Amino acid sequence: MTIIKINAITVPVEAGDELANRFGARLGAVDGQPGFEGFELLRPTDDRTQWLVITRWQDEAAFDAWVASPAFSHGHAGADRPAPHGGPVSVASELWSYDIATSTGGSTSAS
Repeated sequence: MTIIKINAITVPVEAGDELANRFGARLGAVDGQPGFEGFELLRPTDDRTQWLVITRWQDEAAFDAWVASPAFSHGHAGADRPAPHGGPVSVASELWSYDIATSTGGSTSAS
């Protein structure tokens, strides 16, 4: 059963591009992790300052294994280093957990 983990990261408006750049630089780093099913980084398009990091996992054990892995530590290293190559860009974050209650595999096409 797929589980969804959402990291809701509060980011000052002026730091949003840096957050996107940091995720972009590591894009695909988690792809080979056992049980990993997908990733999206969602940028707010309204007045919100919360960015959403959405990951999908085969199960809770797969997510826990990722968090405990050296790859996770490596991907999150540097937030404690000073800018411009490190330092935190967020002011807060929350980890939300969900499973899928219902879904559809609908598709869209451009006309």
